[in-house]
Amino acid sequence: MQNNIIDQGFLELSYKTLEERNLSVKRDRAAGKDEKYFKEKVLDGIQKETGIKAVIVAFSDMEGKLHMLDYNKDFFIDAYDNLTFDGSSIRGFSKQRESDLRLKPDWSSFRWLPADVFGKGKVLIFSGIRNQDGSSYPGDFRGNLVILLEEMKEKGIMLNAAPEIEGFLLEGVNAEQYFNERVGFKLASEGGYFNSLPQDHLRQFIDKCAEVTRAMAFENEKDHPEVAPSQFELNYKYTDIVQASDQILIYKLIARQIAKNMNCTATFLPKPIMKINGSGMHSNMSISKEGKNLFYDPNGKYGISKIAHDFLTGILYHANDLCLTINSSVNSYRRLDPHYEAPNEIKVSSADRSAMIRVPIGNEKSSRIEVRSLPPDCNPYLAHLFFVKAGLEVMNASESEKKQYYDFYNQPTQKLPSTIGEAIDYFKNSAFINKIMGDENAQKYLELKQMAADRAPRELGSRIKTGEVWYHHEVTNQMLWNRF
Repeated sequence: MQNNIIDQGFLELSYKTLEERNLSVKRDRAAGKDEKYFKEKVLDGIQKETGIKAVIVAFSDMEGKLHMLDYNKDFFIDAYDNLTFDGSSIRGFSKQRESDLRLKPDWSSFRWLPADVFGKGKVLIFSGIRNQDGSSYPGDFRGNLVILLEEMKEKGIMLNAAPEIEGFLLEGVNAEQYFNERVGFKLASEGGYFNSLPQDHLRQFIDKCAEVTRAMAFENEKDHPEVAPSQFELNYKYTDIVQASDQILIYKLIARQIAKNMNCTATFLPKPIMKINGSGMHSNMSISKEGKNLFYDPNGKYGISKIAHDFLTGILYHANDLCLTINSSVNSYRRLDPHYEAPNEIKVSSADRSAMIRVPIGNEKSSRIEVRSLPPDCNPYLAHLFFVKAGLEVMNASESEKKQYYDFYNQPTQKLPSTIGEAIDYFKNSAFINKIMGDENAQKYLELKQMAADRAPRELGSRIKTGEVWYHHEVTNQMLWNRF
């Protein structure tokens, strides 16, 4: 019997139309349009677009894992100011006795979605998290970063970021959840740096990811296989630091879905396979004021300004304390192996790729610093929040106070912690961490990291262990966590 497929009339826009609509929203955001403008525009747009059936509301947990709820369009329009969820079901969020949390849409984060990846008739909006009384939820690091960005905007300052996200394409669906340390992962391609064949499995995957991100207004710059076989990277235009962090989570979601459609797995484990390069997520950062790049100075060391040096010095000065918030998984410390271009030395350089911070060649438009120690599995909101707070600490210090920070350069070069256990020790004893996160948040985050560390051997050894994959914050679920 022939199946009759009924066209339900749900929205399915071309990639070209998607790009135009998403770029329009992005330009309004860059122009500084306020929340009222975006709220009216979004609500009016989804009301008039009859093909929309659902609004995906997205948020991030403490570890940077993306969570999504689909709300029926009509319900969302009527109840957008009273959206709630069970916070006790999210690792690190509220306790069961005070479980209900609120969602507050960030109207400027609205995006039109490709139907072949997300399903027909759906649009996306990120949300802030609120307590029951409507106050900001301290564990919402995206919300904390939004507040910081808005404070800087009031001073005429823009925080810019552009990440370079790497990952691996593996054979098989849900390869991480079924990982066996005696077998390991199987690469989906033998293609490597710049030399993958045009119709290779890896190249097809990269091309499709690039098509989707372009349609979602990432404003792609380049995409290519990376150094290791079956490894990929996508680069796109810088934007404000919150939107840049949102795009990291969106990109990883897109990559995972496209890989699954190809009977593969896109993994963002920092070091899924031994004896080849791991995956990083270099974050290119700069600060501008009234359109002028404050990091540029052609006469400064490395071609960057005193402001830029103050900013990066703050990051280096607090690097050991920050390490657990940046390299947040057991597996991440395998990537810091110095034999594989690991950026594990707490220093700045214009050329040495073992440096935690590199200063690329730049001009007035592109001058920036590149923080190279980020892996793709970190919480981008938390990492960027700490980078900016550390940088501002030195930027805002008096000249006499700055001396203690710059004395750091007179000491022998240190290396970042080599295991998650070492990073936990620095985190525990850091006054800087507690000042930024608050005691309660710091303790919650520490408990999550300690639980993961306790499920893996204390010493990394020379083989990827099952525990460091199964109990990884982007992989684990109730089924995995309850296995003994």
